[in-house]
Amino acid sequence: MATFDDPQAAEDAYYDAFDEHDLDKMMTVWADSDETVCLLPMLMAIKGTASIRQAFEPLLRNDSGFEIQVGHMHWIKTDNLAIHLVEEAVKVPNAPPQSVYATNIFQKNESGSWHMTMHQNSPLPMEPPTQGQPQ
Repeated sequence: MATFDDPQAAEDAYYDAFDEHDLDKMMTVWADSDETVCLLPMLMAIKGTASIRQAFEPLLRNDSGFEIQVGHMHWIKTDNLAIHLVEEAVKVPNAPPQSVYATNIFQKNESGSWHMTMHQNSPLPMEPPTQGQPQ
């Protein structure tokens, strides 16, 4: 299992794995636990590393055309837990890019390595109406 000295190193490896279409690399970021959770838009909660691997496999095939660009928004970190709020610009073939907010939660394990325990995506909020438009 890969080790990550801090939550940012784990998060970088997670998004690098998408760029590299490397499922094995992406899975080294996840905590090896049945308690890990991934919540993707319009899907039921995915629990456990085996199920998470199965869900991400089609996205990380070399021919999927799936890409993510990440913008960091806010971080909270304690000695053993880190929460990162990011904006993901998601690109898939034959569709306009879409942005979502993502929350990545990392936990430090007994050996001192940081790993993802939860990833959740949610749509961006609707833009407020411009002045003069009905609400």
